[in-house]
Amino acid sequence: MKSFIAAVCTIASLSFTVPPLSAADVAAGKATYSKKCTSCHGPMGEAKENVAKTLKVEMHNLGSKEVQAKGDAELKKDILEGTGKMKPVTGIDAKAADDIVAYLRTLKK
Repeated sequence: MKSFIAAVCTIASLSFTVPPLSAADVAAGKATYSKKCTSCHGPMGEAKENVAKTLKVEMHNLGSKEVQAKGDAELKKDILEGTGKMKPVTGIDAKAADDIVAYLRTLKK
């Protein structure tokens, strides 16, 4: 039992670091975003009002506090699975979604 507790304490004390965003990831994300996301979200994440009105939704600027407060995993899930009236982005794999999230982080206001 003591060794189990020691192992749990050791695991709990480990810290995990997320590697910094690479310029290549951000560039790849920007390229994919430009192809797949700008039609609704605009070239700089500003959200297109005509799309929001058509869908009868409120779209936040992707650099806003509301969007930037979401975790990377949640943003990735939104991209891959959709959210609300937003459909999943087609032709996007997990790596491309990670790259888009990396690009979205550069839009923070």
